[in-house]
Amino acid sequence: MHAHAVHRAGGVLAAVAGSGAASSHAARERLNATRAATAEDIVHADDVEVVHVCTPNHLHRDLVLAALASGKHVVCEKPLATTLEQAEELVAAAAKTTQVTAVPFAYRFYPAVREARERTGQISPWLIHGGYLQDFMSTVNPAGWRSDPAKAGVSLTFGDIGSHWCDLMEFVTGQRITAVSAVQGSAAADAPDRQDGAIALFRTDRNAVGSVIVSQTSPGRKNQLYFSFDGRENSVIFDQEHPDELIVGGLKANIVLLRDAAALSPAAARYSVLPGGHPQGYQECFNLFMADVYAAIRTGELPDGLPTFFDGLRAAQINAAVLASVASGNWVEVPRVAGLAAPGGATSGSWVR
Repeated sequence: MHAHAVHRAGGVLAAVAGSGAASSHAARERLNATRAATAEDIVHADDVEVVHVCTPNHLHRDLVLAALASGKHVVCEKPLATTLEQAEELVAAAAKTTQVTAVPFAYRFYPAVREARERTGQISPWLIHGGYLQDFMSTVNPAGWRSDPAKAGVSLTFGDIGSHWCDLMEFVTGQRITAVSAVQGSAAADAPDRQDGAIALFRTDRNAVGSVIVSQTSPGRKNQLYFSFDGRENSVIFDQEHPDELIVGGLKANIVLLRDAAALSPAAARYSVLPGGHPQGYQECFNLFMADVYAAIRTGELPDGLPTFFDGLRAAQINAAVLASVASGNWVEVPRVAGLAAPGGATSGSWVR
């Protein structure tokens, strides 16, 4: 997805690094990169402006710090780091530079999501609920680094996909989670402490209440990220497995709003890049995210809603509170980012102040 988005945005994929020489050369051919390299070579290369960190989670910190120190713009996959402390360190390092730093919370770039954001301000949700369900970890002992807490982080599910849902909820509603109460579950009888799924109740800074359920072991659910934000008279409902639709619920009738630039608000129509009726999916979202990253690099101004390292830190804060609640069985308050200056004096409505 990263390589496709780079090419689509008019960039040159100067170098690519895999876990070893063989995988690096294979990736160079498959992704149409100029050369194969090591990660260390990439962060210091003179012909590289932007470093994309797509490694296992435990490698993020060192590569991001090296890239920032080398004057590179950085796109780092989420979670930004495996611990809250490391996420804070990366945000602090980024704030000392003028580089653009971004985290691909790409679901923000669905036109239906942008439309929901425009309409939610008129709804003032009091009940916020939804979830993110997958099944790719449904085998009893799934292989790979994602199953290793030392590499993925201790929150194998909420930190991976719960972060997407929480980011989307706060981005669309403008409300901030202030406290959580969470439990986790395991699909493996011989591994009762494994987090295959989690349920979190939460409160927000505007007196709303909500719940989110996340699972990577729900057979038949591939990428069902969905939400319903309910006001007294209207609601907005979105399901990522039907990305060209936004349901606007009402007391007398529901409206199914199909993606059509002519029918959307200007903020949403900007991201409707295919003619109506041609499905616009996740790769287009990723392309639009990358286009906004490159626009920020070119102009020095952050497009509205571009997810930055501040948003990656926000996800780490919520995840840490969820884990603390799971461990204690109690409600846990979620802190807020405060007093952090935007890089280069830029501003972004998506950053948590």
